[in-house]
Parts: sequence; structure tokens; C-alpha cells
Amino acid sequence: MSKQYIKSWVDTNAGKVPVITGELDFQDKLGALRVRLSILRMSYMVSPGLYAIGNPNRESTVFVSANFKLSFDMLRRELKDIDTWILVLDTKGINVWCAAGKGMFGTQELVTRIKATDLEKIVNHRKLIVPQLGATGISAHEVKKLSGFSVIFGPVRVMDIPAFLNAGLKATQEMRRVNFTFYDRFVLIPVEIVGGVKYLLFITALFYLLSGLNRNGYSDSITLNYGSRSIINLLFVYIGGTVAGPLLLPWLHGRSFAMKGFSAGLVFFVILYFLKLTGRSVMEIISWVLIIPAVSSFILLNFTGASTYTSISGVRKEMRIAIPLQAAAVVAGLVIWIISRFV
Repeated sequence: MSKQYIKSWVDTNAGKVPVITGELDFQDKLGALRVRLSILRMSYMVSPGLYAIGNPNRESTVFVSANFKLSFDMLRRELKDIDTWILVLDTKGINVWCAAGKGMFGTQELVTRIKATDLEKIVNHRKLIVPQLGATGISAHEVKKLSGFSVIFGPVRVMDIPAFLNAGLKATQEMRRVNFTFYDRFVLIPVEIVGGVKYLLFITALFYLLSGLNRNGYSDSITLNYGSRSIINLLFVYIGGTVAGPLLLPWLHGRSFAMKGFSAGLVFFVILYFLKLTGRSVMEIISWVLIIPAVSSFILLNFTGASTYTSISGVRKEMRIAIPLQAAAVVAGLVIWIISRFV
């Protein structure tokens, strides 16, 4: 990846440190759009290490970030008018929130990066500003014990950093509040849509091919009729699960994501039923009432990775319960749907 954001180098007691610009150019914005569409997302990263913005000195603040370039870009944009340091951890191209949950934005990596950059030779103070969303992976007292640096958790949103600095590194309650607004959910939708397209294509192709089965063998005309209807159903529930589900998340019935997805799926089924797309036979209707809510439930369960509503332990517990039920419902629905071809 081009490192056009590096504009020069500064000499420190630990060697040369790259100086980066806080201005985002066309390539940065294009890259952000590409990642929002889930294109080469896992390769969108910067090299771990220490970076400088402006003309920082030995008293300048040190901010900690993940090496997911979108996170890095958002931080440097907010710091463009501040002389400061950015310590980038190796999170394998994953954002702060997700990397903290996976243990990659963690205590050991932070301590390792402090030592690898000889940070104690570059700054006189021993303070690090760590994103609040990374708190689940960072043990402040362990970092202090192992490196001598104190961790100060910054605000949730990077846009609050200037106010946080002006307040003497004190965060207000509003800065600490984790919101997951309609807009926050909206910008994640393209990733959700693109991420499952390959599975959608496989499943729709499978249903289309199997739809031609009947008691007389195989019929192309039946395939066209039943297969097309099946594709519409699957496309509807997929778009509904990846778009309507996240957008309507706070208002869907249930506390767990799986239950919210299931309740949305029941609504999708009712819509498709009245559009006469779930078939005429009782068995075919039963098959879709099993398949559609289960698929919708699974799709929204996957959205837990993008949400701030859940914890890692909560997600794991929910997955252990929900996924077997979702799989059983889909398999039962598929079996009944195939049988309906012969009845």
C-alpha cells in the first residue's frame, strides 16, 4: 500500500520517526469507500510503529491506535492541527473495537510496541491516550507494571479529542457514552451486504436447481416457476436481514440479536406470504416459515461483530444457543421444501 500520508521524517533519540499529514487525499477517501464496500478490507492497514503529526516534542501527547487504516485515518484527521505522536499497534488490519475483543488490541501488544519503538527515549512523560473502545483488551495496571506508562482512556469518538485535550485529558459523560445511532448502523450496511454475497449466490443457485424436482423426474418449466420464486424469497430475506435488520435494530422484538433477527424474519415471511411467493401447498409454506426467520436470525446475529451493544462473552453464549437452532430450522425447512416437490 502506498504510504502517501508520510511527508517527511523527524530525528528522535530513538532514531527517525515518520511525520504524517492529517489531511486525507483522494486516495485515502477512495480507500475508505472501498473498505466500506468490503473490498480487500483485511489488507487495508498501515505499518505498526510510531508516527508524528506536526512538530511534536518530548512533552507531546501520545495517542494509541490500531493499524486498520480507516481507524488510523480518522485519528490523524482529528489531530491534524495538533503536535502529537501516534503509536500504532499491530492488530492485523482490524479496527480498535473488534481487535480489542479478539485480544489483538491488547496489553501485551501495547507493551511490545512501547518497547519496540523505544518510546521512553522519545517522550519525557509516561502517559498514553488509548481509545475507550479498546478498553476491553487493555489492562491499565498491567501496562503500567510492564512498561512504566500510564493508560488514560480517551473519548469514544475521535471528533471529541480536541475537547478532551482542552479539558486536560478529562472526558465528560457524553464523551464516554457509547452510541450506535441510525447513521452508525447505516454506514455498516454495505459491508454486511457484500460480505455474504458469495453465500447468497450459492444458496439461490441450489434452490433454483432443486426446484425442478418433482414426482415425474425433473422439469425445466417447474424450475423456472418455483426456482424464480425461491430466488425472490431468498433475495428478499437477505436484503431485509442486511438492511432493514440493522436499521431497525433498537425497535425489533427481543434482547438477543438472534431473536431480533427471528422477529424480523417473521415479518418478512408475512410480506412474502401475502405476495403469494411462499407457495400454495401447506408443506411449501411451512418450509418457508422455517427457513426465512432462521436465515434472518443468522444474518442479524452476524451483525454483533459490528455492534457496540454486546460483549464477547455474550456473543459466544448467544451463538452456542442460536446457531444450532438456526441450522436445524434451515435443514428442516429445506427437507420439507424438497418433499413438497413430490407431493
